[in-house]
Amino acid sequence: MAPLFRLLLPALLPLFPTLTTAWTDLSDETLARLPNPSDTDFDITSGALLSPILIPRVPGTEGSLKVLSHFQNFFATKLPDWKTSTQNSTATTPTSNGAEIPFVNFYATRDPPWAGGGDVGRLVLVAHYDSKSTPEGFIGATDSAVPCAVLMHAAQAVDEALTRKWEDMRAKGLAGDGLGDGDGHEDAYRGVMILFLDGEEAFHSWTNEDSLYGARSLAKTWESTPHTVLSQRKNHISSIDLFLLLDLLGSKSPTIPSYFPTTHWAYTHMATLESRLRRQNHFLSHETSPNPWFFEPKKGKRFNSMMIQDDHIPFLARGVEVLHVIPSPFPRVWHVLEDDGKHLDMPTVKDWARLTAAFLAGWLGLEGFVEAPLEVIPVGGRAGEAEDVTSGAVKGRGVRLKTEL
Repeated sequence: MAPLFRLLLPALLPLFPTLTTAWTDLSDETLARLPNPSDTDFDITSGALLSPILIPRVPGTEGSLKVLSHFQNFFATKLPDWKTSTQNSTATTPTSNGAEIPFVNFYATRDPPWAGGGDVGRLVLVAHYDSKSTPEGFIGATDSAVPCAVLMHAAQAVDEALTRKWEDMRAKGLAGDGLGDGDGHEDAYRGVMILFLDGEEAFHSWTNEDSLYGARSLAKTWESTPHTVLSQRKNHISSIDLFLLLDLLGSKSPTIPSYFPTTHWAYTHMATLESRLRRQNHFLSHETSPNPWFFEPKKGKRFNSMMIQDDHIPFLARGVEVLHVIPSPFPRVWHVLEDDGKHLDMPTVKDWARLTAAFLAGWLGLEGFVEAPLEVIPVGGRAGEAEDVTSGAVKGRGVRLKTEL
């Protein structure tokens, strides 16, 4: 993203309409049951989610193709029920000497199995996966390898619960045959998309033309791609209920302002989740990042009067509602070689993964559908038996039902 800002007039804030959407508060038990981000996924040298992204990945290079393959393999092997696709474009850049540079946007979608794509409204969780071309060897760990890995974790964290919810809705006759059916169940046509954008960074210096290559192409394409005639949503742009963009995350003690009054309701939900996760000792970054990242709702609204130029801009210009999760001020490693894995604050990285998964679970209404994880723990001195820690009953061989993470 650029160090460019555009003024929002505070006096106009009361004139903006408020976007409302269904939201399901999560119980303490559900928050505790959400999968715990682990070194297995987030170790900087061997983590299955993060480490493959911690390489230079300038658009059109081998590194970019490797990271794109990482995304494709993850969804194919770990989340096969998600529908994946790419959107391709080319453009010349100030440094390409007239050559066309390829840009590939990747997205994975999970919609209710009974719903047509044109009837679904989605939470779209977004990060850019390209890295800056200079300085040479730049990794961009916060910018934005960590946000990409965080979104992968969030998708995996809710996948099984989402399947259970949709199976339950179908069994109870809440699925419906068309929008508005399903006995008024308002989230019968709610889906989720993970979107990884290419070409966010400028190749020379940030301008409207030298930046946001993938986002500009995709927003234009989705605006001009209509759904079928009888669909409830006009085009692919109108299928986005909320565009949740993560950027510059992974350094300790971030401060995240609320940038848009029309999505302050969503900001408030995330702030509340952060506060609850801290109180329940689910956050790991108490020592490195002890202060709240979001402004606590009880302390009133605090809007940042400046808007940061980032991948949301082409979508915002087309009327999409945006929640921009980006620190202000930027982390000190912004656009320097130190923005690498070694300079990440790993407790903060894992806390972002947990918080984002919790937000996604609340949006999708997964209260009551997140099951306690299974863990192999010998019980009572006899290997091979497992205990439900809630009831103390032996449940099976080789696993322990665990309600506390």
